[in-house]
Amino acid sequence: MANFISIFRIVIMFVAVFLIYMCQGSTNAYLWALIFTILAFSLDGLDGYVARKFHEESKFGALLDIMGDRIVENTYWILFAVMGWLNIIFPLIAITRGFITDTIRSAAMEKGYTPFGMQRNAICKFITGSKFMRITYAVAKVVAFVLIIAAQVPTCPFAEIVGEIGYWSAVFAIVFCVIRGLPVIIEAKRVIEEE
Repeated sequence: MANFISIFRIVIMFVAVFLIYMCQGSTNAYLWALIFTILAFSLDGLDGYVARKFHEESKFGALLDIMGDRIVENTYWILFAVMGWLNIIFPLIAITRGFITDTIRSAAMEKGYTPFGMQRNAICKFITGSKFMRITYAVAKVVAFVLIIAAQVPTCPFAEIVGEIGYWSAVFAIVFCVIRGLPVIIEAKRVIEEE
């Protein structure tokens, strides 16, 4: 069930992206895209809860969750750059960080570590794996993505202010994205060379 939720959220996200890209300027399409975007991010928390509640935790499930996060997150960054709502630097940073950290985590998994279990240093563990940091990053992305879409709805009151808050939320989210990736890079050599 948890894995189904992880996959379903990707489908929901693609529906939202389709509505934004193919129905540009349509109030109804953008409002539905907002609903689907919120739902896609809500399901991210639900899949982990279901996995723990029904004892469905697995390495495959953890990888599927990370893969889903990357697909959803990077698709929105790319969409917003294509639409001209954000600078191209946002998706470039997010995608580069994802390639680096996921490559390192793949090597760590060969050594038997879980994606978040490779950190030894307490500060690195906190930055990459703590509930607080993961939730803060998720909230930053959701706020940024939802407000950026909301600012484009033709009937949005205060669209300029909503867009500005969305933009700075995106800046915060992308900085946070890099900060959460640094511990993986810092501890990579130790994990990869460990016998």
